[in-house]
Amino acid sequence: MRTGAERAENPAARGIAGPETACAVSGGSGTGEPGAGTTGSGGTGRGAGMALMLGGGLSNQLGAATGALAFPVIGPAGVVAVRQWVAGIVLLLAGRPRFRSFTARQWWPVLGLAGVFATMNLSLYTAIDHIGLGLAVTLEFLGPLAVALIASRRLLDLGCALAAAAAVVVLVRPQPSTDYPGIALALLAAVCWGCYILLNRTVGRRVPGVQGSAAAAAVSAVAYLPIGALVLVRNPPTAGALGFAVVAGVLSSVVPFLADLLALRRVPAQFFGVFMSVNPVLAALAGAVVLGQRPGWPEWAAIVVIVGANAVATLAAPRAEIVRGGGIDPAEQRCGERTAVPTTPDHAIERT
Repeated sequence: MRTGAERAENPAARGIAGPETACAVSGGSGTGEPGAGTTGSGGTGRGAGMALMLGGGLSNQLGAATGALAFPVIGPAGVVAVRQWVAGIVLLLAGRPRFRSFTARQWWPVLGLAGVFATMNLSLYTAIDHIGLGLAVTLEFLGPLAVALIASRRLLDLGCALAAAAAVVVLVRPQPSTDYPGIALALLAAVCWGCYILLNRTVGRRVPGVQGSAAAAAVSAVAYLPIGALVLVRNPPTAGALGFAVVAGVLSSVVPFLADLLALRRVPAQFFGVFMSVNPVLAALAGAVVLGQRPGWPEWAAIVVIVGANAVATLAAPRAEIVRGGGIDPAEQRCGERTAVPTTPDHAIERT
């Protein structure tokens, strides 16, 4: 897909992740409120921000759909390897981590985050190969939704959780054609996204700026060197397949990286989070247009319910909880697949 920022009292603790794309918290105070890092007039700035968010979300899902076109030649693992390499290069240039200065206390969460990156994207792309883009991204979205709801004691959030659970039952209801391995892989991606959010909080506290996210992406990219080489040797890529994989990396990493960076300077973080809740819908549309994957009306209804539950949970999140780190900032709920974006040295969000 496979992408928020945690606001803490300590500026060094403000970097945290949120997909499969890039997000960023605006500069300035980091409050996410209008006027904090907002450029231009209110109406014009928000309109531009909405256009950027829509463009970034569409790019992310079209990137995943484009990558799926290469599955018959190099498989999901080959596409993910190329994509990880693209993301690693982008983040290294953006974050410029000082590897030699990292301590053991900093390396452990970075390595954990790198493992989550690698597992999350491979499981999601393999799930897309099994069950289609729209369903895979929708199930993956349960990860950040679960993290947002799991510590809540409010009846509204319980209602959101029950609505999402009912929608999942509709999506995975037993049928002769049900692909249980694909569903399991999408749910594994959801678990990884939840772990990613929690791990990135630790990385944000221990490593300055976006160096931790950049280091994790670089480690993940290096880990994919032998995997990608083996896959590409066993399944020699055609020029078209390799091109699709590279385009997937650009559309799902570089374009959302820039779009989110600019969008969060123009709109409040909470508005960003609500808007990003529509990513499963965008994924279903991209799957229908690019891959010919057309969900039936029960699947569309379930997708809309999960999107609605995520949006309600985001809108209703008490601001005090977010500031204390007890809740999930809306910008964490960025779908797709994952890169980190620098805005100020103290803020980063990433889903590589």
